[in-house]
Amino acid sequence: MWSYFRATRLQGKCGKTEAVLKNFSPYYKRQHAVAFCGHVRRQVEQQREAASQLLKAKPPLEPGTVLYEAELTQFAEDIKKWKDRYIVVKNDFAVESYESREAYQKGAAPRTRVLPVGGKVFTSQAEYSLLADRHFPDPAASGEKETPQPLVALPKEFPVVLWQPFLRHGFFCFAEAAAQKRFSAVLSDCIRRLNHDLTKQTTFEAQAFLAAVQFFHQEKGHYGSREMITGDEVQALSSLVMEELLPALQADLLPTMKGKRSDRKRAWFGLLEEAFHLVQRQVAEGLRGLKEECRALTEGLEGRVRADMDQIANSEDFLAGKIEAMVAQPAEQSCAESVRPFLASILEELLGPVSSGFGAVRSLFEEEVDALGRSFQNTKDGDQLKEHLDGLLRLPLDAVKMEACYREAAPLQEQLQDLNSRFRFPHVDLVVQRAQNYMQELMGNAAFTFTQLLAPHLQGEPARAAAAIEKVKLRVLKQYDHDSSTVRRKIFQEALVQITLPTVQKALAPTCKPELQKFEQLIFADHAHMIHVENVYEDILHQLVLREALKVIQEAAMQKKHNLFDDSVALPSESVSSLTDLKTPTGSKPASPARRASAASPGALGSEGSGTSGQAEGQVQPGRNGQGAPVGPDHDAVAPVEGAAELGTAGHPGDPEPASGSLRELRELLAESAPVVYQDTEGEAPGAPENEEEEEENAPGCTVHSEATAPDVDQGAHSEAGGVEVPAACGADPQPGPEGPAQDPSEKDLQARASAQDAQEGGEAAGAGPSEDWLPMESQGAQAAGSVGAEEAQVPGAHTAQWEVEAAPDPDGTETGGGQGTPPEQPSE
Repeated sequence: MWSYFRATRLQGKCGKTEAVLKNFSPYYKRQHAVAFCGHVRRQVEQQREAASQLLKAKPPLEPGTVLYEAELTQFAEDIKKWKDRYIVVKNDFAVESYESREAYQKGAAPRTRVLPVGGKVFTSQAEYSLLADRHFPDPAASGEKETPQPLVALPKEFPVVLWQPFLRHGFFCFAEAAAQKRFSAVLSDCIRRLNHDLTKQTTFEAQAFLAAVQFFHQEKGHYGSREMITGDEVQALSSLVMEELLPALQADLLPTMKGKRSDRKRAWFGLLEEAFHLVQRQVAEGLRGLKEECRALTEGLEGRVRADMDQIANSEDFLAGKIEAMVAQPAEQSCAESVRPFLASILEELLGPVSSGFGAVRSLFEEEVDALGRSFQNTKDGDQLKEHLDGLLRLPLDAVKMEACYREAAPLQEQLQDLNSRFRFPHVDLVVQRAQNYMQELMGNAAFTFTQLLAPHLQGEPARAAAAIEKVKLRVLKQYDHDSSTVRRKIFQEALVQITLPTVQKALAPTCKPELQKFEQLIFADHAHMIHVENVYEDILHQLVLREALKVIQEAAMQKKHNLFDDSVALPSESVSSLTDLKTPTGSKPASPARRASAASPGALGSEGSGTSGQAEGQVQPGRNGQGAPVGPDHDAVAPVEGAAELGTAGHPGDPEPASGSLRELRELLAESAPVVYQDTEGEAPGAPENEEEEEENAPGCTVHSEATAPDVDQGAHSEAGGVEVPAACGADPQPGPEGPAQDPSEKDLQARASAQDAQEGGEAAGAGPSEDWLPMESQGAQAAGSVGAEEAQVPGAHTAQWEVEAAPDPDGTETGGGQGTPPEQPSE
């Protein structure tokens, strides 16, 4: 009788779903058309974000990859008993329960399948009970004096409870603490990934849905991030429906429940689950129809958007200028009073825990690679090394090891508690989870890049492979430091805007929003579907707060807080994570030391990965810095080399931090630059050095150990990790050459040489230039263009190598090939 009564009540209450969908549909239709127009505009204009990642992106896992499987004890809600079940978690992050391992292997359907979106994991039943009581507003509690009792009695010592707001809670038990820790870490990983499933999507449909939810909330006076926007579109919209339905369910059904408090609580959570499943089915059906209707509309819009793209863009820009003139003064005032004074302190609280988390990821990767290298040095077993490399690739999926890194960012939730009162932002946990997702992603990229760079060296001698492991590790750590800085800046930027933007929106809503209607007449009727005043207005406010956020982030980077990269130094625009990607042009020759020294002078210094999209390592933009600004004799700006993000931490521990633009910093940047990149296209030439000692005698001022030519030259140029071995601070610690021990040049000598070099540039022969005893060989090899006469004279009998060089443009209109002709003149000041 009670089941029928409850079902009838639910059917009547869930008519709320239709009302929510009806109110939500206009917002979604408008945002779908706007997002589609932006999508087509990006296609027409071929807009492309500059790539700032050095590490190779790890490919996605194959569907159905198992992340966790084990037999454990689970509380079965259907029979109200504890049962031994076989739990499987795949890379769709759903928790599946099977009768036994045999049933799973035979392909039987799971007894239960739960997506833990928006959930929380507890390993203490007391902590779980406190949260469960807060979500059970019992009307009879005031007149009862019951002793709080757990919902279920535990058969074993180590429990794991999965709490979800609108679903029955999952209870699991273990006999050992290690098994409990592993399962709880896996569940936390699933929750973190599923919560941000929608926000990480880049399709215009996902962007339209998020914008529609934002405007839907603002219409009701809610600004900013909402906790219910988690999971996919159906889950997020179902949660919005339940948010409105919950008060009615509490008022109608809670008073009718009888029995003990624990029984009423269990019945209430079961009731919420039934209502949520019913709402999900209705939302999925309604959203499916709404999307089909929107797709039909956009099909008719596509031709008009492509034909009128210039008019649409001009109209939108004109509209933005008018709205910005209207909101500029009140927006600036609100920002100055309520946002700007607090940005620096919020960033300061974010910097420590987030940077500690990424630092822990770096340390964990380094420890795993070191252990891998020690094992290989002891065993020299190639098969065992490949097994360890496979284990390294699985490291991001090792929830227990990664959990130690994730905990470093957890203190944010306590440090930013005052945000709830000042900015009404209670969802710091979502910021923490997003940072943890980036940590996992960066660990996967580092492991994948390491295996890719090391692969060409696994077929050689064990001693060389062991040396390559260490050098590849150092290279990947440099790339990780750069990518970590880039990712952390993105996290801080998103968090600052997410926290503070709602304050400005709410402050301006009473005065500015009513004025927006008069701007509708500025939009042509044919463009009414593609341009909306509210979107332009919101974008203006977003850009205002974003500029303020970027200022404080850049200031922290200039102060080198937590090893953040300074944006005033040019960043590489393309990923050059693997030198094996870069093919050597046939017929190119190595640049001479003199030409390389000239190319390395201030104002004309190229670096690995710098320049325009697709520019290979060692290529130089003459006379321009990495940002494309003219550089003359009065400028010390240099394009950063790979690993520049670790300035202040790399190099000698005792060295003082160099001043930006000084010759000492130039020298340290050169010492960190890319190695000599070459490829022997015809095997080892006659006269090549037979051993490392002969090469050491031939290289003045720097020791370079060249590996034997690999037979599979088609794989690409040698990487830093294996093709060439260069001491870490070659220019700072020169090795004795044929003419006696080289002295470390003083700062005055460096200035004199640089001045002499500037005086000689422009008309000198290729053999002229400053003495190269202070230029590291690895930096010389990274510079492009130049002749080979000086180098061949210094190293008689050296084997012919093909160098990667980009032909520099000739001022007279002819091309200057690598190693031929004269160097291009520097631009006149």
